[in-house]
Amino acid sequence: MEPDKKSEQNGHVMPERSPSTENLQKKLSLGQKLCVFLRKNLLVLLTVSGVIVGVGLGMAVRKMDLTKAQMTYFAFPGEMLLRMLKMIILPLVVCSLVSGAASLDTRSLGKLGGIAVGYFLVTTLIASGIGVTLAFIIKPGVGAGGLNTNHLALESVSKDKETADSFLDLARNLFPSNLVAAAFRSYATDYKMVAVGNITNGTKIYQKVPVGTEAEGMNILGLVLFAMVFGVALRKLGEEGEELIRFFNAFNEATMVLVSWIMWYIPFGIMFLVGSKIVEMEDVVLLVTSLGKYIFASILGHVIHGGIVLPLIYFGFTRKNPYSFLSGLITPFTTAFATCSSSATLPSMIKCVEENNGVDKRISRFILPIGATVNMDGAAIFQCIAAVFIAQLNNYELNAGQIFTILVTATASSVGAAGIPAGGIITIAIILEAIGLPTNDLSLMLAVDWIVDRTTTVVNVEGDALGAGILHHINQQEQRKRPLEESDHVGELSEVRVEANTAAHEETSPLVTHHHKNQDPAPEAIESVL
Repeated sequence: MEPDKKSEQNGHVMPERSPSTENLQKKLSLGQKLCVFLRKNLLVLLTVSGVIVGVGLGMAVRKMDLTKAQMTYFAFPGEMLLRMLKMIILPLVVCSLVSGAASLDTRSLGKLGGIAVGYFLVTTLIASGIGVTLAFIIKPGVGAGGLNTNHLALESVSKDKETADSFLDLARNLFPSNLVAAAFRSYATDYKMVAVGNITNGTKIYQKVPVGTEAEGMNILGLVLFAMVFGVALRKLGEEGEELIRFFNAFNEATMVLVSWIMWYIPFGIMFLVGSKIVEMEDVVLLVTSLGKYIFASILGHVIHGGIVLPLIYFGFTRKNPYSFLSGLITPFTTAFATCSSSATLPSMIKCVEENNGVDKRISRFILPIGATVNMDGAAIFQCIAAVFIAQLNNYELNAGQIFTILVTATASSVGAAGIPAGGIITIAIILEAIGLPTNDLSLMLAVDWIVDRTTTVVNVEGDALGAGILHHINQQEQRKRPLEESDHVGELSEVRVEANTAAHEETSPLVTHHHKNQDPAPEAIESVL
């Protein structure tokens, strides 16, 4: 069965069009057509306008020579947007993954999960390959040997974490020891020197011993894994788990209503986010001339991967126009550009993918939270370029084994990269240590991260969205192959589309639907079971 044709646009439920409505629209005047277009795309236009006005506002305020305190006050509306988006991440990720995993049967869950992991792995490997190739073609670090931290008056960034411990921490964070603490802390290895004995002249021998500490920041990876497994467990319970599934789905729908409200604040918040970044810039001309080739290589890699490679992969699977799919996601892309955070973009991405592109809610709410955590194509590109850049900066010749190590390490470590601004910088330290390069040049990356991170985040979220579109297409093909009677079992869990603005007299919140003897569910309200 095709997905429900009703959709919400700008927070309002849009009814299915009838042929008579279409005929009326053909007779509309140019002015009326313009009004209809503006009404449908108002939020997109406001969001894009917010970025443009923000740039102009930032350039104007920059000339006023604000103090640090005044800059903080100027950035306040943008800070409020980030806080609202981050506030909604935890309930959105947990509830959407629990309901998504519970509404998919185990066979479909395993197959779709396998395809998703394969897609994430392949696209990230391709991204890493593009990054390394561009770095060797453009050679951003060649001839920049005189460039150093002191020259640009930057603070040094040191990261002495061992590569092995970085990957062990990734595994530890997958299984948080305390779920409540995982909402605001993650596990991180630190080191202390321990005396292990004396030698003949009385000098003590010290060894560096790793010790576990708690780092500030949500352990999104652990929460994602727990929510997925918990959703599968609830489905296995059958009727006993239905009440809890109803709770999570009602919570999920309420969260999406909150998201629709927050989205109307996005244009205003984005204006000040972009403006405040321009005001805070130090000597941008010196940075761009010194690190211009690195910035150019990174952004070119993002344009190639996001504008050509990912759309080609989508077209290869679906035989549909990828750019028409992406045109429905301008608002989340603009949000990604302004916030530099995959996690903060997740709420608007889920909403737009479902409403503008008609992706099945079970697919989008299952795959997008996972993608925002583990799929970092844009980050893999700039991390590989940064690693080769630092090698060239130090006149260090990379052999084939080290290039392979960069590819594999960038792909693997991007899974653990935090979906927050500058989250990928720490990951570069892992790559550098894996190939034996110094980490003291990381501050150069941090100096221009606010430029590169914008296109990085857009490519990250684009990869997630196109992955959801591919899975939705594969899911639809699977449904067509199965006989109708096979997909209509008593007791199967199927998702009921809940419209926030409809005054339904029946039960509207649960996803669990029973086939009553004397009552057939409305065909347009039920999405087919995988």
